[in-house]
Order: sequence, then structure tokens, then C-alpha cells
Amino acid sequence: MNVAVILAGGSGTRMGNDIPKQFMKVAGKLVIEHTIDVFENNPLIDEICIVSKADYVNETERVVVHNQYKKVKKILHGGKERYHSSLAAINAYLDDDTNLLFHDAVRPLVSQRIINDCIEALKKYNAIDVAVKSTDTIVSVDSNNCIDFIPNRNNLRNGQTPQCFKRGIIRKAYELALADPDFITTDDCGTVRKYLPDEPLYVVEGENSNMKLTYVEDLFLLDKLFQLRAQIGEQKSLTSLAQDGLKKKVIVVFGGSYGIGGEIVNIARQYQAHIYSFSRSQNNVDVASAENIRTALRSVYEQEGHIDVVINTAGILVKESLTSLSQDCIRNSIDVNLLGVINVAREAFLYLKDTKGSLLFYTSSSYTRGRMMYSIYSATKAAIVNFVQAIAEEWHDFGIRINCLNPERTKTPMRIQNFGNEPEDSLLPVKDAAVASINAVFSSATGEVIDVRRK
Repeated sequence: MNVAVILAGGSGTRMGNDIPKQFMKVAGKLVIEHTIDVFENNPLIDEICIVSKADYVNETERVVVHNQYKKVKKILHGGKERYHSSLAAINAYLDDDTNLLFHDAVRPLVSQRIINDCIEALKKYNAIDVAVKSTDTIVSVDSNNCIDFIPNRNNLRNGQTPQCFKRGIIRKAYELALADPDFITTDDCGTVRKYLPDEPLYVVEGENSNMKLTYVEDLFLLDKLFQLRAQIGEQKSLTSLAQDGLKKKVIVVFGGSYGIGGEIVNIARQYQAHIYSFSRSQNNVDVASAENIRTALRSVYEQEGHIDVVINTAGILVKESLTSLSQDCIRNSIDVNLLGVINVAREAFLYLKDTKGSLLFYTSSSYTRGRMMYSIYSATKAAIVNFVQAIAEEWHDFGIRINCLNPERTKTPMRIQNFGNEPEDSLLPVKDAAVASINAVFSSATGEVIDVRRK
């Protein structure tokens, strides 16, 4: 069994804050929520154990209940020192073959790749650390603050978490450590290294983004990293959650007459979904008109009694220099691409808050850097990302999930009209983008930019 042990016993003292760092907000959620999400969504993790400060156990329980985490099975009291929290988790399990993955609650950007690599390494080794290569020269100084030794940087690593062990190994290491009157608090790997020196400690390659929230400045760095981070959308096939959802949920697609929206409608119908499509060419519904959106959603609600998913694929791209664009063309691009997103979100809120539903919008790779010849398009796509992240935070407590799909260059009619013939193998098939879209709305993610790339 693979158990993620989330160590949440830290305080906010180094940040000059009375609130423990893990209960501060970043990118729309509490730090600890982001961290739990990563392990909750990893299929190799069987169970999650949270070790909390005693004063915040009730708050931790509220977080778990509110998010309906299914893998969190234990919430334990920690202790004064970090190793007290580790021991609480070690003693909570009995099977020495259990894999325990100790992770700092304040490292919310740990990747699925790191977790997967750790679990794979535990098949061969009993003790695992995660670390990144040191990019700076490390110096050792004497009591006079003068350098007395400069170790070879090639052999140095900066440690991260998770630190992972067979339960029997870490239990034995701490038994020896606690029997030592000179035991000095260290991390878990340090304890194994000192008291079980013959036990190999394998190092999994970490990532610089897997940073620890320690100081106030780190909140700004984490927020920016969350903004730039993108999940990889699954487009090989529909997930079981998506297949089940299509049969049970009421789905509304704006821009559903062709392109990605049209393919979403086609796939959904194959699974007997309750799906409704609206567009200017299909039924004269313009996303730039809040009244059009309101009327469309009301008509679906009157037929079905509820709405679970709203997807807006409507968008236009005019590939011209800024000075050649007419004012009407600029206004139309902003109205459809950005105001349309705002309209859909505002009008969908009334229905999605009742069903704790899902909302999906679309950006493009130009959101990270504006591109020549389509400045207005790039600007609106960057705005959509920020809008999605903002309302994901605003609507978090309503249980509404809002995400933004970022498909690679996709073979849509809009693409062909602006770029002409391009090599087939350089474009993402529309079906792949549609499958990733459906998987996204039935996932637990929210406030995410989800990349979709060619297979």
C-alpha cells in the first residue's frame, strides 16, 4: 500500500504570521488543499494521512469534508518537532511493507512525475529522497566566518520532499535514534543515514518548482508558478468518470456547431448524453449577448430541471496587424473572445452552484506571450486565463469547478481559414481536443490551465 503522509504541523512564524503556512491562500485555494489534491489525484496513492498541529485538526477536518477527499483516511496530531509528526504516521500503520511517502504540506507544486518515480524506486530501494542539483557553489565556513572548505558542486543536491520509505526501515531507524541520548532532530532521510548507514538512500530527481513555502516572498513566487503551470490533458480516450458522466449529466456547449465544440457534441451524443448546442450559425445564439446566453440556459433548465456542465468553445481569430484592424473588428474580437466568456460564466453560475457543476473555457499558447499579427487574440486569451483563475477562487466554496483548456495548434476551420494548408502531423486532431475537454469537465481539477498536446 502506498500512503502519502502530508506533514502539516508547521507554523507561520518565519513569515511573521499567526496562521500556519499551510492554511494561507495561493492560486485560489489553501496551500494544503493544493497539496492534498496532488496525492488525491494520483492513481498510485492508496491512502492519505495528514499530520496536523493539534490546534488545527478541526480546521484540517473541515478542509477534508468540504473537498470530499476520498483518500484521506487519517488525520493525526503532530508534535513539537518534525520527527514527532513522522513518528505519529509511522505508529499509525502496522504493516512494515507499507510505503510511506512523507511530504511537506507547504510544497503544493510537487508533480505527479516525482510521486510516480518515488513509488517506482520503492520497488528496488527501501529509502528514497528527492533532490535537485545544486546550481550555486556551496561553501563551508569556520567560526570566524571564513571559508574553510568548498565541496565539489557536482556531487551536491538540494533536498526536497517527498521522502519515502518502507515502513519497517523508517520505524527501525527511529527506534535506534530514540534510544540515542545524543539524538539531534534531523529529517527522515538523515535519521536513516545516521542509524542505518548500510541502507542505500536512492535519490529521485526533483524539480525546481517543487519549492517550499517559507517566507512571505515565496507566496508571490508560488502564485506565479501556479499561473504558469499547466496540467497535461488526457486525450487518448475518455476516462471512466467521463463516460459515466456523459450518460447522467446535462451539458450545454456554446460554439457547438463545428470545430472542437462540434466534436464534443458528437462524442457526447454517442454516449447518450443530455447535450444542448448553441451557436450563431446554428440557432442565432451569440455569446457576446448576455441575453442570448440567459435565454439559452433557461430553455435547457426548463426541459431538464438542472444543468451540470457548461462549455464555451466560441471564439474568433483575425490574423492582421493592429493598425490594419478596423475598430469594429477589434470590438467584435473582444466581445466574442472575452466578453463572451464573462457572459457565459455569469449566466451559468445560477445553475452550476446548485449542481456543483463544471465550467470550461479555452485559451491558446499565445496567452504566455503575445504574438505578432494577432495581438487582440493573444490579449483576450491571456485575459481568459486570469479570469478563470480568479473565478475559480471566487466560486471555490460553491463547489463549481472552472478550468481552461490550452490545445496545441488544432485542425479547426478557424485554423484553416487563417493559416491555410499545414502538415497533418503538425496539428492536433479535433477529436483529441474534444476528448481532453470532456475528461477535463469530469475531473476534480479547478482553476487549472490544461495543456493538450499531440500524442
